[in-house]
Amino acid sequence: MLYPLKFRSQYFEKIWGGQKIKKELGKDTGKLTNCGESWELSAIPGKESVVTNGYLAENTLDELVEIYMGDLVGEKVFDENGNEFPLLIKFIDAQADLSVQVHPDDKLAEKRYGTNGKTEMWYVVQADEGAGLYVGFKKGVTKQQYNQVVKDGNVDSLLVFYPVKKGDVFFIPAGTVHAIGKGVFVAEIQQSSDVTYRIFDWNRVDASGKSRELHTLEAEDAIHFDDTCTYKIPYEQVENKSIPIVNCKQFNTNILKFNKTLEKVYAKIDSFVIYICIEGKAHVVYGGEAQPIEKGEVLLIPATITELAMLADGDCTLLEVYI
Repeated sequence: MLYPLKFRSQYFEKIWGGQKIKKELGKDTGKLTNCGESWELSAIPGKESVVTNGYLAENTLDELVEIYMGDLVGEKVFDENGNEFPLLIKFIDAQADLSVQVHPDDKLAEKRYGTNGKTEMWYVVQADEGAGLYVGFKKGVTKQQYNQVVKDGNVDSLLVFYPVKKGDVFFIPAGTVHAIGKGVFVAEIQQSSDVTYRIFDWNRVDASGKSRELHTLEAEDAIHFDDTCTYKIPYEQVENKSIPIVNCKQFNTNILKFNKTLEKVYAKIDSFVIYICIEGKAHVVYGGEAQPIEKGEVLLIPATITELAMLADGDCTLLEVYI
């Protein structure tokens, strides 16, 4: 019988990373001095998440999909994605500005690599005073203007800057130029893709004096210059109820802030559910077992589980993700 699954975090050193994954989430990032990313749920080849609880411990996520198929991810999700788990969940700590980048959409990614594209969203877990995100071009920017600023080395002059605070939500469709600004710590929910086109890297170099590779030519065809999306997503927080914050073809995300016992029913969605704990602690009760989840942890609820109970240990905030 499948059950709520926990996975081992994977930590990655980045030139722009810091120490918030350790300080904010209490994770043991070892000797990494600039830990930029903590991957919580991944089926990216070579970076597959490993189960840590129950009889399936030490199995990888891709192995589980291959064995349990629709029972794990949902029949419709399996029909559409096969053995490819469709989402990737991360925490990202930007001690310095991330590169300005763009991701291809499904059509372009399929044409170039035979993979899906990368639509994503950010939930701001913590932000330093004055910190913010760069999302989308200013109104009316053309491909000609873009090509000129690429040559001039000041792509950031065309971007919209959003000051942010804890709890802010941003939706980043594939084709949107963006960058996480220094001092921002986010939870990221995205399509399972590691394809990134780096357009501008703030003219910085590494310890050996080398700049990172740019992908300006590949990026030009990936950018949606005519996109009019609302990137910052407004929502009203209501206690003890799942509140939708992002609904798109690639994933749905709700925010759940609760302080009592809740009964959850998933019979209508035919999908796995991912819980990302943003604040506090709770227990997920299923089959007579109580599985704890606390800040910085992720639980994968298989699609065959259609009912369970959530017990809050004080105030708890979760992101609730499904297809």
